[in-house]
Amino acid sequence: MKLPGKASMLAALLGGGGVLHMVRPKMYDWLVPPELGNPRRWVLASGVVEIGTAALLVAPATRRLGGWSAAGLLLAFVPAHLHTFRVIPRKPLPMAVAIGRLPLQIPMVTAALDVARGR
Repeated sequence: MKLPGKASMLAALLGGGGVLHMVRPKMYDWLVPPELGNPRRWVLASGVVEIGTAALLVAPATRRLGGWSAAGLLLAFVPAHLHTFRVIPRKPLPMAVAIGRLPLQIPMVTAALDVARGR
């Protein structure tokens, strides 16, 4: 089964990210704002949701639902991206990575919305 481009890109990114959340949760723990509580629970739960969303994107019958799920999930990650500015070293390279990463959410959310709308 061949997936449409945006759906396959999102499925790969979210599925791969979800697997990384499960096998290397420590690398994500620091991204969870402390106000949310236990970071490991959030990291593992978000990994499960990412994998589930990727699965929705793969199946034609659930692809639109997967698009909506992906858009919501990507928007839910914005607080974690903003939190990085509170905890990263104030050095050029980490700041450049954090600054560059945040705007990437826009085309990803746009792609997810396109999938959700069947485009």
